[in-house]
Amino acid sequence: MLLGCIGDDFTGSSDLANTLAKAGMRTVQYSGVPTAPAGADVQAGVVALKSRSIDPQEAIRQSLEALAWLQAQGCEQIFFKYCSTFDSTAEGNIGPVADALADALDAHNVIVCPAFPGAGRSVYQGYLFVKDVLLNESGMENHPLTPMKDANLRRLMAAQSKNSVGHVPASAVFEGAAAIRARMDAEKSAGHRMLIVDALRDNDLMEIGAAAKGLPLITGGSGVALGLPANFGISPAEVPWTPQSGKAAVLSGSCSVATRGQIAYHVARHPSLKIDPADVISGAQTPQATAQWLYETEGLPLAYSSADPDDVAAVQKKFGSEAAAHALETFFGQTAVCLAELGVSRILTAGGETSGAVVEALDFKTLEIGPEIDPGVPALRASDELVIALKSGNFGTEDYFEKASKVLGQD
Repeated sequence: MLLGCIGDDFTGSSDLANTLAKAGMRTVQYSGVPTAPAGADVQAGVVALKSRSIDPQEAIRQSLEALAWLQAQGCEQIFFKYCSTFDSTAEGNIGPVADALADALDAHNVIVCPAFPGAGRSVYQGYLFVKDVLLNESGMENHPLTPMKDANLRRLMAAQSKNSVGHVPASAVFEGAAAIRARMDAEKSAGHRMLIVDALRDNDLMEIGAAAKGLPLITGGSGVALGLPANFGISPAEVPWTPQSGKAAVLSGSCSVATRGQIAYHVARHPSLKIDPADVISGAQTPQATAQWLYETEGLPLAYSSADPDDVAAVQKKFGSEAAAHALETFFGQTAVCLAELGVSRILTAGGETSGAVVEALDFKTLEIGPEIDPGVPALRASDELVIALKSGNFGTEDYFEKASKVLGQD
């Protein structure tokens, strides 16, 4: 294994695995820290954790455990993957985990770059944009677990990290890898360890990747990994895939603007079932009944709890944000298990927490990376009988669910 990756959620990990597979690396995604060695043919290993919103100390513990396993596989470089919308709080978990990994690896010049132009995320003058608006005006300010109220990455990182935060501006990035590395060295000399790096185009990410050659630790969204495989002498290659026939179903717990748009599109064209958190908590809606409805309903049926910010706030006020989130995650995880038992062979999920709950409930150990459905979202094979697509809330086109079903296979 050449490149070892630690993802703080399952959708982000599959996003990263997709980037590396497209760039030609033989990539495997692991659900949690493996207990056995990786296959000899694996060039990039992505350990997917569900650590984005947990206690910072527990996130550090899990991440260091993943690091130890990756180091045991012989990795030459470590990549810490977090969301391209920098989902976090003032307490973490991006800063604390990055600090712990940097200390463990004695890493300096640590790149911090969540940019992903293909999905509309760019960093300019240290500010994170989602398409043409600042992060805190993109809808992420209403995220139920990690509301993002600021777009200034230097401020956000400084609030979380014990290390000084520097900046590599677009003016240096546009000059290429040598200029980027020179500016990074200058920032290190000025006492900065965590370096926010601007990026507006895929070409910028390629140059940042080239500048990162030999660095023990890189952090960011999947975009900054675009240029890493070339550092190991690897070229892009077609990702093999065998389509899966059979029944498909969609589970969505994301409340992002993009997913709500996708749901509105889908509800107008396909059978859909609204999941009410109050009914889930009371037991009026059960995973078994929901799975049975999805299985028996023709077409591409959808079960969704996604709602607008006001509805989410009302649920959180009534039940508590953690209790409501846990109830829905458990519900969707159990629904996925029931779907698999019924013989559903294609499961689509929307939302990081929902996807993580589904993967954990189905107890997947490894996921084979397939072709890209939309930027940042690959098809994934879990077994000979089951394929899945794990979509981050803000990713995908309006007709994403239809598109994903076709890429995964045929009815």
